[in-house]
Amino acid sequence: MKIMGIINATPDSFFKDSRVSDEESALKRALKMIEEGADVIDIGGESTRPGSEPIGEEEEINRVVPLIKAIRNVNKDILISVDTYRAKTAEEAIKAGADIINDISAMTFDENMADVAVKYNVPVILMHIKGTPKDMQKNPHYNDVVMEVKEFFKNRIDYALSKGISKKKIILDPGIGFGKLFEHNIELIKRIDEFHSLGCPILLAVSRKSSIGMALGNLPPEERLEGTIAVTCFAALKNVEMVRVHDVKENKRAAMMIEVLK
Repeated sequence: MKIMGIINATPDSFFKDSRVSDEESALKRALKMIEEGADVIDIGGESTRPGSEPIGEEEEINRVVPLIKAIRNVNKDILISVDTYRAKTAEEAIKAGADIINDISAMTFDENMADVAVKYNVPVILMHIKGTPKDMQKNPHYNDVVMEVKEFFKNRIDYALSKGISKKKIILDPGIGFGKLFEHNIELIKRIDEFHSLGCPILLAVSRKSSIGMALGNLPPEERLEGTIAVTCFAALKNVEMVRVHDVKENKRAAMMIEVLK
């Protein structure tokens, strides 16, 4: 299992310890994650927590590009993903040294995103979302959340292929917490292995999210580490290829132990 470490160049991400305010703090955090065994560093410049307001494109670029450059200048090998749904931000990030596009909209928010992925021949993470970050938690409804997310993915894979993106470059993220209630999130995690039938690697991003807090008796983000590790272990048993986490060392060690025991 690969471990993706989270760096948020935002003042308002839901877990304050993931936030960085300048190049120095971002570089320090990235180097620590690399030392702890991160396979990918994911850098985002806009919070997409429920109810969040979007920022401007230029502000997003100004937040993420200098951090990517700073990390790339000291480490040529670590994979860097840019967490954005804007094609221009993705392109500028790739020019600065990013390797992967991590798009919460699965290329539905910006019609030019697929062109950027093709132009630079980079992998793209397609995430399921219902609505937008601002309104996605307003009474989301599913008859069968797993089947409906799978159908969404089938459509987005077909779209990506039609635009010239190789299937080998596609990674799928079911979008835990993005337009889903607690029971939807838990069902997606429990049945995560069903997404393997789509033929693409799976990324599970549940680290310290509200579903973990609710499952553990309404704990705040700061007290959700153990629950996150439990999900990582479950994902490893289900052969999920990658998890996106705030705490690299703890999740990396847990996943390694599961691999030994499988």
